[in-house]
Amino acid sequence: MASSPLRNRTVVVTGAARGVGAALAREVARRGARPVLLGHEKDLLEELAARMPTRALAVEADVTDLPALERAAREVRRTLGPPSVVIANAGVAEGGLLTATDPAEWRRVIDINLTGSAQTARVFLPDLRATSGYYLQIASLASFGAAPLMSAYCASKAGVEAFAHALRAEVVGHGVAVGIAYLNWTDTDMVHDADRYAVLRELRGRMPSYARRVYPVEEVAARIVRGLEKRRTAVYAPPWLRLVQPVRSALPPLVLRRARRHLPRLEAEGVLTPTGLLGAGGEADDAARRAAR
Repeated sequence: MASSPLRNRTVVVTGAARGVGAALAREVARRGARPVLLGHEKDLLEELAARMPTRALAVEADVTDLPALERAAREVRRTLGPPSVVIANAGVAEGGLLTATDPAEWRRVIDINLTGSAQTARVFLPDLRATSGYYLQIASLASFGAAPLMSAYCASKAGVEAFAHALRAEVVGHGVAVGIAYLNWTDTDMVHDADRYAVLRELRGRMPSYARRVYPVEEVAARIVRGLEKRRTAVYAPPWLRLVQPVRSALPPLVLRRARRHLPRLEAEGVLTPTGLLGAGGEADDAARRAAR
């Protein structure tokens, strides 16, 4: 796409080994950008980078490791130049009742999704100031309304939304734009893994039919990147999520009513077994932490 404002720009995508992150890297490359694929699993990142239609860079780094991120930022500048766009996409999830989940895994969801996003912004903000760039925070329907059985994920996604709003006010005077992408269920390893567990099948199954639909990852990525090209403050994938914004205050009472009706029965049936970190991304993070010990 010769007319894309992303053409010949460096774009950093965290959590780029698979799922939404990999699809975003492919989409920005299709529009002429030089993607930086940042995350775990160096071999997979390099394989994906080699298949990009433009020059790309694979960098292995844990977003919760600030020195590793700082080294990654230096490598990006040295190899591809300062990024004009940074997409904070890295994220994990787990399901289960708070009192039944592993406290370390609960905290890990917060560390990756929220602290990792803030650290990503911290190390790349000098580049975004230099390029009058754009920082995009990947959020979720969970940012609007918290659901039971996913307390860490919901807390982290509400947190990244608040973080992005605060960051936008801090950097607006430097010519940096900050956007938030709100996603619903997307066809990724994490969602596929979630469907294996009764605890999360129940959660999704109780949602209205339009809200539990799973959307193709390439469709979601294309919509996000169209918003990115226009430096939107908010991007919705699917589009109907925009309609939830004005009525989000009504969601907690609705969730509470359904929880009161169904959760006691599910607890009694013993189907709310904690999931641990979900999907291949969760497994990769577990493996990276074990290797670092």
